Amino acid sequence: MLDTEDSPGVVPLSNGWADARSRKASSNSFGTAFGAAPLLSLGLPQRLALFILLFFLEWVPLSNLVHKDRGAGMLLQIGVTFSSLFLALGYATAKSSFQQVSDELRQLSIRWLFLAGHFAALLIFAGLSFLPSNVSQGSLTTVAWYAAGVLTVAFGGCAFVPPKSAWRLIRRAGHSWAYALAGGIVAWRVVAVYPFWNGRIWNPAIDLYWKPAVDLTFRIVEGLLHLFLPVVVADRATMTIGSPSFTVTILPWCAGFEGTGLMLVFSAAWLWFLRREYRFPQAILLIPAGMAVMWLSNAVRITALILIGAAGAPGIALGGFHSQAGWIAFNCVALGFALASRRVPWFIRGERDHASVEPASHNPTAAYLLPLLAILAAAMISRAASDGFEWLYPLRFVAAGGALWFLRSKYRELDWGFGWLSVLAGFAVFGMWLGLDLMAGAHADNGIASGLASWPAQARVAWLVVRTAAAVVTVPIAEELTFRGFLIRRLIAADFESRSPRDYTLMSVLISSLAFGLMHGDRWLAGTLAGLIYAVAFLRRGRIGDAVIAHATTNALLAGWVLAGGRWYLW
Repeated sequence: MLDTEDSPGVVPLSNGWADARSRKASSNSFGTAFGAAPLLSLGLPQRLALFILLFFLEWVPLSNLVHKDRGAGMLLQIGVTFSSLFLALGYATAKSSFQQVSDELRQLSIRWLFLAGHFAALLIFAGLSFLPSNVSQGSLTTVAWYAAGVLTVAFGGCAFVPPKSAWRLIRRAGHSWAYALAGGIVAWRVVAVYPFWNGRIWNPAIDLYWKPAVDLTFRIVEGLLHLFLPVVVADRATMTIGSPSFTVTILPWCAGFEGTGLMLVFSAAWLWFLRREYRFPQAILLIPAGMAVMWLSNAVRITALILIGAAGAPGIALGGFHSQAGWIAFNCVALGFALASRRVPWFIRGERDHASVEPASHNPTAAYLLPLLAILAAAMISRAASDGFEWLYPLRFVAAGGALWFLRSKYRELDWGFGWLSVLAGFAVFGMWLGLDLMAGAHADNGIASGLASWPAQARVAWLVVRTAAAVVTVPIAEELTFRGFLIRRLIAADFESRSPRDYTLMSVLISSLAFGLMHGDRWLAGTLAGLIYAVAFLRRGRIGDAVIAHATTNALLAGWVLAGGRWYLW
């Protein structure tokens, strides 16, 4: 329904503006700058997540500029592995100390002086990285380069976790640091048997080239193909394999390193998030087990790709399937990991109370996440079956519509009202989106124009109608339920439904908006800014309808812009 707008008033923080103003904050606190103190309640997990996010956002653009001729790639891999193992082992050894430090950190603000030092060291590190890569290893420049890199990481870590707190964790964790360091070195040696080849950027073919792994992948694929093809072409010297009519070359980065790395991150994050449910240290065995399954699934993916190409669809095999099958495999393995690991008593604490588990239809989280998950699953399938042009895109609309219909009784409880300011917010995002798109310059061809040109008129119209309907109806509903209706409150409390729809913290809004932006790929900045505007529309009244209408307005305007001018790259 549409109502008239009255005065917006003040949107309350989860802790309340009055309470926030009454608290005493130090001069360097985030709360002082904004008149509230939501960041003062950040515990250890939240601070580590922020540090990882900061590292990710800085390293993505920097990795294309910084060479690793001096061996920094090796140190980075050991450091990342060491950190993951130390947190897992240390928490299992000294849970109470970790919890105590986490509680103490909630009373402290982020150290902005250290953060300033972090950015200064990062600029120096980047500047030194532009120097010629043939600088002598023993030169003063190399020493300064390493020092700047170490200080960048150290200052960043100290900004979120004070040195005293970090030292107490290391001390209370006993010998966990030694085991973690040994594990990091062993993991590096297992993955990188040969020296780095002085790659200018991180590249699996350079930094993670492990010939035995590629050879083993080749042998597994060859064995699987013999089960389906009468004649298998396999040249071990050139790593070429397939049928007489269709062959592929298994390159070093096809050995499954990327998927295995993703599984390492997922499994470690899963065990940390549900650490109270798992038994440690035995639960740590789930991490290498998940990685092994993910690596084996890569061989199955290559086999399926060859079979599709040999069956007469090389365009699909080398196009959509090649780009999407890895993600499909990762999602299947990750889902299997999450489900199977919680059904093995040796890994899970105590007896599971099956009677207390609510049926899926009463799961509050499912109502907010299922429509978007249905879209993502359908997208992977439709892209895997495409040859440049995603002709199965209507499958996304059908999947989302089915999920929304299945959970329709839950949605009757939500407030779908909206006001005119939501429409104006949609117009604002549309203008911002086009402005940033214009600044981005040229765009790659997504195949829509050529794909539609090969279809009859009726098929083109039908596809465009469904594509527009998805953009204006199902996508806004599914994404707003997830990022505004669910994630903002879930970042505040596990029992998110107990919180008012108008409750938020600055961090919950920023993180949910950034997650929304990352969903949009290379347009992540525009997506993040759009998420912030949609969040304001939602939090002003606490109505999901405001966010959905703002989002739908933007998408409708973009759809009109695309159809009117043939600007298919926006889709």
